[in-house]
Amino acid sequence: MRPGWRRIGNVAATAVVCAIACLASAGAAEPELPPGLDASPEPESSQTEPALPPGLGGEATASDGPALPPGLGGDDSPSEGPALPPGLGGDDSPSEGPALPPGLGDASAGEAEAPSDDADSRRFRLNLHGFWETRAGVRTQSDRAQSKDLILGDTRLQLKTQQFWDPVRFEATGDVYLDAVLEEAMFDLRTFRFSWSPLPSLDIRVGRQVLTWGTGDMLFINDMFPKDWESYFSGREQEYLKAPSDALRVGWYTEAANVEVVYTPQFDHDRFIRGRRISYWNPLAGGHAGSEDQVDYNAPNDWFEDDEIAVRVYRTFGAFEAATYGYWGYWKSPGGQRLLPLGQARFPRLAVYGASLRGPVGRGIANIEFGYYDSRQDRSGADPFVNNSEFRLLVGYEQELARNFTGAIQYYMEYMTDYGAYERARFFFEPKRDKNRHVVTLRLTKLLMNQNLTLSMFAYMSPSDRDAYLRPKATYKVNDHWTVEAGANVFLGESDTSFFGQFEDNSNVYAGARYSF
Repeated sequence: MRPGWRRIGNVAATAVVCAIACLASAGAAEPELPPGLDASPEPESSQTEPALPPGLGGEATASDGPALPPGLGGDDSPSEGPALPPGLGGDDSPSEGPALPPGLGDASAGEAEAPSDDADSRRFRLNLHGFWETRAGVRTQSDRAQSKDLILGDTRLQLKTQQFWDPVRFEATGDVYLDAVLEEAMFDLRTFRFSWSPLPSLDIRVGRQVLTWGTGDMLFINDMFPKDWESYFSGREQEYLKAPSDALRVGWYTEAANVEVVYTPQFDHDRFIRGRRISYWNPLAGGHAGSEDQVDYNAPNDWFEDDEIAVRVYRTFGAFEAATYGYWGYWKSPGGQRLLPLGQARFPRLAVYGASLRGPVGRGIANIEFGYYDSRQDRSGADPFVNNSEFRLLVGYEQELARNFTGAIQYYMEYMTDYGAYERARFFFEPKRDKNRHVVTLRLTKLLMNQNLTLSMFAYMSPSDRDAYLRPKATYKVNDHWTVEAGANVFLGESDTSFFGQFEDNSNVYAGARYSF
């Protein structure tokens, strides 16, 4: 066992026990307040979508929260609270499950309805809102693969606007920020879309938008829209886990079922870990790689040829919502390597078929989701340069444990098909994968001080990989404009080659302040 694992493991275990004890005692002293989990925003669609079953809400403060890979934008300040909705919530689709927390649902939820069809509705009015934020994070230990101890250093301005030209609505959200780690000025266009409802039962949205499906809490199976893992692991706000897509989304809502189709004309891959900010295990080099040895990759990028199609069909049965999914595209993070150039990462073709069910069970909300990953370029499992096909399963449950104190637990499994062919084809220098990978997650959230202070812990633990990832966080709403936050990303593992273990030298603490207007 590495000294870093033993030392950080002892500290982390002590911190978690103390945090839970403090949360429990704080709950006993809490004044008589109604459970402070806000109601979820309504879906953007004005169509006759089925009513969502009652569920747990989320806190109104900004929060935290695979695959990972495998498996996790919304409003300005996604919530760290319990009852995180399917796939984290997003900018676009109606809720996959009950009780979406504020900020993780549709980006335009809660916005005013379009004005009536009069002269004022056609007049252009520049209505800007957004936030200014600064964040900084440092590694808690030395990383020889990175030249800086600083892992996060952002000063960011986000501006949002929307305009109505009946019956068309326009929305735009853009971020301008200075990145002290990469020493760059960046612009991230997160939303630039037009929405139109030619029929009461039909929605059409085209342009740049954040999309989400599925029922998992920071674990994703049928949500095949891009994620930003670099932001998630380095301490940026949780909303930045969801990366935008350039897509056409069509929603058709009927009494029998609701259908959503998303067409992406050019493949949008994950913003995956490639060494710029966070080091990773490189099997070809037999060690960690970082800023001086970034991932070389070749992603499909031809418009209308390297495209993606995703379909969801869903409806409610009483208090439960059921859904089926289909996806035809590519592995979102690199799913293989090329022989020439040697070691260049690639994105093989992939199809995903799955289903989910979510609804009230006992005093809480339960969900189950599964998917079959059809690796279309290696269906026999004999190609060592392409990921094998997989079955993935997720079961979860969330419940209010005490006043203003909620908990949620999930079990996730990956099952590799054609494992014998994988063992025969595997190169000797590659770390051997298990046939089954298991991950358990635990979320604890406590609201204090009239729900202005949120203390939370989200933990991933893999008994098969013998590694873990802890995300403690505290968020305080100073007033209607100011919010401050502090947290950590702690990676633990017995092996440098396991998924979370490879990031152990990237463990970090961070803090930030945000002014909203």
